[in-house]
Amino acid sequence: MQERSWLRSGLLWRTFLLLAFLIAVSMAAWVASFRVVERAPRSEQIAAQVDSIVTITRAALLHSAPMLRRELLLDLATTQGIRIYPKELTDNMEALPDTELVRLVTANVRKRLDKRTEFAGEVNGEEGFWVSFYIDDDDYWLMLDSDLIEGASSIQWIGWAGVTLLLSLVGAVFISRLINQPLARLSTAARAIARGKSPPVLPESGPAEIRDANRSFNQMVQDLKQVESDRAVILAGISHDLRTPIARMLLEVEMGSLSDEAKRGMQSDLAQMESIIAQFLDYARPAEPGTHAKFDLSAVVKQTVQEAQRSTDSELHCAVLDDLFVIGNPVEIARAVSNLIENARRYGKSTSSRQAEIEVCARGDEGEVLIEVSDKGVGIPESKIPYLLRPFTRMDSARSQANGAGLGLAIVDRIVQRHRGKLDIKNREGGGLAVRIWLKSA
Repeated sequence: MQERSWLRSGLLWRTFLLLAFLIAVSMAAWVASFRVVERAPRSEQIAAQVDSIVTITRAALLHSAPMLRRELLLDLATTQGIRIYPKELTDNMEALPDTELVRLVTANVRKRLDKRTEFAGEVNGEEGFWVSFYIDDDDYWLMLDSDLIEGASSIQWIGWAGVTLLLSLVGAVFISRLINQPLARLSTAARAIARGKSPPVLPESGPAEIRDANRSFNQMVQDLKQVESDRAVILAGISHDLRTPIARMLLEVEMGSLSDEAKRGMQSDLAQMESIIAQFLDYARPAEPGTHAKFDLSAVVKQTVQEAQRSTDSELHCAVLDDLFVIGNPVEIARAVSNLIENARRYGKSTSSRQAEIEVCARGDEGEVLIEVSDKGVGIPESKIPYLLRPFTRMDSARSQANGAGLGLAIVDRIVQRHRGKLDIKNREGGGLAVRIWLKSA
């Protein structure tokens, strides 16, 4: 869950895109600067190389015997890649590419050799880097490889830039994850607190700011747990102490000389108070270790539904498969199913009916047992579903009016947690609310 939350984090992607943009801009600026800065030194280097080749070639031709010049030219062409041709007036020449580097190279070569030096990119249909030189009254062409003045191609630059950008983006992802993962953990834990869950302890490590924030959050969670525990103890004490006077009041109402209408009204109010107190005690009741054992869930659910049918005027439909066995406390599971049925009875009335239509089903599903209680009421807004499990939460504005303390679903959630199960609440298709409980089958 935390990993998926981190991947969906808007801050993560904003950080990543900002880093990617800065890397791309930096690379573009670096390439442009490199091309500008390295142009002059490279032109000087090429000019010096051309000057050396022309000077050495001219000296070799001047000091060689006329009969051996053919062999010398052939040897230069085969071993050094230097070819010498007589320069004719009828030569068909093509100019070199008009680039800044070519202009600098030709200017530097003319400074070193002769202002009359000519250059060509193609002579008589043969491409290369052609440089003219003179021996006495004879003109010659010296042809070098055209790669001498060609830099890296655009495809090469794109390839290098792509590899560099890819490695940089991988680093950006790592940096973004390093920055945003602690925030994602904190956000996930805060959402769990808002839903009434108990989040895992955040790691108190890393940078000082993250460490202090996590430590403060963990302390806050511990304080909330202590407040919740104290509240449960207070509720249990108050509820237990109230039962005796309520029982006395019921007896006095029964024995008193009141009208039947007043008697029924007071009995209804006292019964409602008794129901709320029972909810308080169920919510505050601690887990009882050693009470979990293998039992027939099918029989427990069927019995709970039968008891609910006798005590309610709602329309109940039961679809429970036989031989569904789980490990747990049958009394607590029965209480959870009963609470769900009561919740559906109170809140699941449709707008056109005063009675709730409730469906209870149980079936096995891939090593788990699913219990589902659903109604056909109006449902609740999707944004409020995560808050239903919080204690003392009632959605009267979204559902029909009802009486209660808002502990029914909170008690169910506690029971499911004690059985290491899963609880899911969602609106049904066609209207109403569906509550699902998954328990591991035995």
